[in-house]
Amino acid sequence: MASGKAATSTRALSKNHDQLGRISEDEESELRKRNEELEKELKDGLLREEKLRHELQMAWERVRVAEEAEERLCSQMGELEAEAVDYARASQSRIMSLMEQLSQSQANKLLPSSSSNP
Repeated sequence: MASGKAATSTRALSKNHDQLGRISEDEESELRKRNEELEKELKDGLLREEKLRHELQMAWERVRVAEEAEERLCSQMGELEAEAVDYARASQSRIMSLMEQLSQSQANKLLPSSSSNP
């Protein structure tokens, strides 16, 4: 009888093992499916990361170009300001000279000439 119980226990274990095997196969199938999904998500994430990295690199390049342009414009503006100051000083000097000439001309017209008096 002991051998009958052992045989029954062995059949029960075998049956449980078969059920576990089927569950394991189902779980394995689900795990494989989930693994494939995760691998696809990883691949997609890596592609997005690479795209964003490229976009960031392009943005940094645009910033660098803009900064260089800003430096050139500031330099040119400084040169133009210096030219404007020089021009303003030269114009002011010319105006002062013309005013002096005008004053002298008007003064000469107002003064009676010595040759016209008898």
